[in-house]
Amino acid sequence: MCVTCGCGEGEVKIEGAHAHHEHDHEHDHVHADGTRHSHAHDHADDGAHEHAHEHSHDAAHSHSHAPGVSPKRIVQIEQDILAKNNAYAAANRQALAEQGIFALNLVSSPGSGKTTLLCKTIAMLAGQAVSVIEGDQQTSQDADRIRATGAQAIQINTGKGCHLDAHMVGHAMQQLKLADHSLLMIENVGNLVCPAAFDLGEAHKVVILSVTEGEDKPIKYPDMFRAASLMLLNKVDLLPYLSYDVNAAIAFARRVNPQIRVIQLSATSGEGMAEWLDFLRQGVAQVATQVHHHH
Repeated sequence: MCVTCGCGEGEVKIEGAHAHHEHDHEHDHVHADGTRHSHAHDHADDGAHEHAHEHSHDAAHSHSHAPGVSPKRIVQIEQDILAKNNAYAAANRQALAEQGIFALNLVSSPGSGKTTLLCKTIAMLAGQAVSVIEGDQQTSQDADRIRATGAQAIQINTGKGCHLDAHMVGHAMQQLKLADHSLLMIENVGNLVCPAAFDLGEAHKVVILSVTEGEDKPIKYPDMFRAASLMLLNKVDLLPYLSYDVNAAIAFARRVNPQIRVIQLSATSGEGMAEWLDFLRQGVAQVATQVHHHH
């Protein structure tokens, strides 16, 4: 996972100022070489969250195969990171349940058409309140595209990080001022490896596979397809131009996850979109009926 690939490096920035709200969080990050550094983020009123990494060690920084650190130690570090993440995810899930919000974690390789699908989905869900948390390593172009549809969106830039985690998402949720009984779509960083391991507090992971990718993606990235409840096979409008075996792609997905639901669709032509919108509306309606009113 991430400890061994060194992706935790870099600065995380979450859009949006925190008015009259300054405090420091200290997080410890342990690197694969066993060194720790604290991770302080200041919530100043500068319109962005700067997560500054302060390195307080002299050890040579090697992210490859962690010389001098036993494999057992690496496993322990990974378990600690996931345990911390899962505690934040549980808090996110609780907050979402109290407001009756249906949250999805959208995952895929880069270029699957996630953002285009999201923009089209928001436009077609007219009348449904939708918020989006947009994860990318750099740029806020995707959040800008989503805001152009009229939905509220917040960008999280992960720097070198290859996935969103529940702590970043919790901060973004607070920034967004989520409406009761709304839909929250979290568009994860384009990557089928690390996002599989990090629960963000969502109801479902939705994996988007486009027909311009290999049919065997599900068995190459089994953790992600196993973690997902739904696979959207996107860009089916291109099938006439491709030698793509749809049945093989679905069979591979079912091999790793017999329960996975599959919807074939095209954000461009609109084919299959009705079934996807039904899935979203049913999810929103179901969560709304389960809401526990604490007011």
